[in-house]
Amino acid sequence: MISFPHAVRSLRRVILEHAPLTVRPGEQEAFETAFARARYLIAGVPGFRRLSLSRCLERDTGYLLLVEWERLEDHTEGFRGSPVYQDWRALLHSFCAPFPIVEHYATVLTAEPEEGA
Repeated sequence: MISFPHAVRSLRRVILEHAPLTVRPGEQEAFETAFARARYLIAGVPGFRRLSLSRCLERDTGYLLLVEWERLEDHTEGFRGSPVYQDWRALLHSFCAPFPIVEHYATVLTAEPEEGA
């Protein structure tokens, strides 16, 4: 058996919010501009760790939003129950059709190349 001591690592439990987004055709540039402003709203929420927004290569109206949280409740109660969420909604929700299904995942492990490889 081959051993790869640093290739696969256990991680501290982080909650990953997964939201596939479909933006109305022709509104992608405006959505990205609005999202650039909205990211500062979420960045100040307790329990927020980081986010990434990626554009789909196969569908020009598709995006994937990934947000890392310390705990599930930081998103479902803290963020969504805050006045900041109302501002987030006002900036972004009108671009998406249909409204995305948001799911949460707990990281089990990850793999990456060894340093120097």
